[in-house]
Amino acid sequence: MARYDRAITVFSPDGHLFQVEYALEAVRKGNAAVGVRGTDIVVLGVEKKSTAKLQDSRTVRKIVSLDDHIALACAGLKADARVLINRARIECQSHRLTLEDPVTVEYITRCIAGLQQKYTQSGGVRPFGLSTLIVGFDPYTSVPSLYQTDPSGTFSAWKANATGRNSNSMREFLEKNYKETSGQETIKLAIRALLEVVESGGKNIEVAVMTKEHGLRQLEEAEIDAIVAEIEAEKAAAEAAKKAPPKET
Repeated sequence: MARYDRAITVFSPDGHLFQVEYALEAVRKGNAAVGVRGTDIVVLGVEKKSTAKLQDSRTVRKIVSLDDHIALACAGLKADARVLINRARIECQSHRLTLEDPVTVEYITRCIAGLQQKYTQSGGVRPFGLSTLIVGFDPYTSVPSLYQTDPSGTFSAWKANATGRNSNSMREFLEKNYKETSGQETIKLAIRALLEVVESGGKNIEVAVMTKEHGLRQLEEAEIDAIVAEIEAEKAAAEAAKKAPPKET
């Protein structure tokens, strides 16, 4: 194996590109991120690591806007993410300038995935060590979309998905609990999925909501705390109902 993981362009005899697999491992060790698509809303949530006491927490953002109607969250290497985000923003503005129309979510996803794939096939470079969740509203149909890309350059559309640390646990939770929802219920589902792997509380979670009318909005810590308290109250009520003795008929 040692001979085949030194160059990005060399396949191992059993068909693996080890550098791409190592990049996927970097994603699995990154912060947890989740995306949920509703009927009129798309929600992104990420795990937020505690910042140093003297650090300005506003400068540590893991959910960013690419255009007025598109946002991105990522898991993996943050320095790699910065480069990819800048390239995506330039592509969005270039598309507006050239065609006088905003990009669709699928177009910018295809562009990001194409750049990630290019870095798995060229000599002298390494793959981007991050996976992205891209959300937005199609400018022509006003339909919400959620896409995921990974370091190999593949991309796909989802109703709800998770990436990063313990993503399998969150994905299983979403598979069991996902329903077509709107508004506050969609936000609650995303936060409930994150709480499967993250300590509860607004300090450990970053959530952003996108709607067609208002674009991207980051939820304040107090808003997240209120939703977390509501979720925990519902859990406690469900547990109490289970423990209660059955009523005699």
